[in-house]
Amino acid sequence: MASKPDLPPVEEPRDFAQLAIASVAGLALAVTILYIFAVPIAGNLAANRDFLSYWATGRQLVHHGNPYDRDAIWAIEHAAGLDPRTVLIMRNPPWALPLAYPLGFLGLRFAGILWTLLLLTCLLVSIRMLHRLHGSPPNHIHWLGFAFTPAIICLTMGQTSLLALLGLVLFLRFHRCHPFNAGAALWLCALKPHLFLPFATVLAVWIVVSRSYKLLAGFTAALAFTSAIALVIDPSAWPDYARLMRSPSVENQFIPCLADVFRHWLRPHAIWLQYLPAALACLWALGYFWRRRAHWDWLSDSSPLILVSLLAAPYSWLYDQCLAIPALLDGAYATRSRKLLAILALLILAADIEICFVKVTSTLFLWTVPAWLIWYLFARATAPKDPMPPPATSA
Repeated sequence: MASKPDLPPVEEPRDFAQLAIASVAGLALAVTILYIFAVPIAGNLAANRDFLSYWATGRQLVHHGNPYDRDAIWAIEHAAGLDPRTVLIMRNPPWALPLAYPLGFLGLRFAGILWTLLLLTCLLVSIRMLHRLHGSPPNHIHWLGFAFTPAIICLTMGQTSLLALLGLVLFLRFHRCHPFNAGAALWLCALKPHLFLPFATVLAVWIVVSRSYKLLAGFTAALAFTSAIALVIDPSAWPDYARLMRSPSVENQFIPCLADVFRHWLRPHAIWLQYLPAALACLWALGYFWRRRAHWDWLSDSSPLILVSLLAAPYSWLYDQCLAIPALLDGAYATRSRKLLAILALLILAADIEICFVKVTSTLFLWTVPAWLIWYLFARATAPKDPMPPPATSA
């Protein structure tokens, strides 16, 4: 009897989660590539980004001017093509000035290209490192990090939040084996300290409890070094920065985040209300850490800290939420629910679509941080329960 011809193996169809991840990641990759190639082509593209504030700050520093002078910065930005009704001021603390200083020696377009490549490198290295920290699983879950809407916005606008993301990931990678280097990497997080208040509170207590003073030394050394450079570049940087942050244009500016909405809804002129959610979040963070101090793991236990820090930040923008990538990937790797992975991909897709029709400054994006936090809690709830390691005992 003739044997039946060998039939080609039947390929199993990809599940919806994989399809959603691949589709969202592919869309984000296409947008990113188009933007990177558009930078050198469009002459005024660099002038329509937040990056312009860093370049204008560098120009002021090169000419020995006040980097926080609103009128001088406006003149530089207006000459570069920014809408004269707008002025973009660098609000990072003075220890960030050495980062902007070299930009002042470059032309706007060339500086914009280098800055974009720097931020893209930060994103790629951060996600690749997170993938390896989770054991390099043979799946495409980490693609969600490349597709994450706040990261794409941060890249296109030229914001420093991706540098802070890299600092956070470097800390997670090196805090055990190279604590001094991990502490120095936290300087990148200090570029936007207001986004890390509950996280920093727990970190300070953990350093004392675990006696990780090498990490503290690394952070202190990096902060002191960059602060000293800033004083050499501009000896009056700190008084000028303090005046800027106390100015009505900064204190009364509406920023579309939950804390600022809370303040403007309750008492617009009570600045302290804007910091009340962060203070309460810090108290919660201390209790959260203390219950877990005997078996604390920064890679997984810090995820709620980061998400709550973003939720309660006294001021933040949509692109700052790129700091949620480590927490979301932690939840994505932990969960066994394919539906939850698909939901996360669809949430990112919804934000991608919304940004096409709504300005990044709109309060219509207030849903994103609560959505990331709620999704993470569900993802962790569906993760397999590992046995609790016994508390460490003293010799």
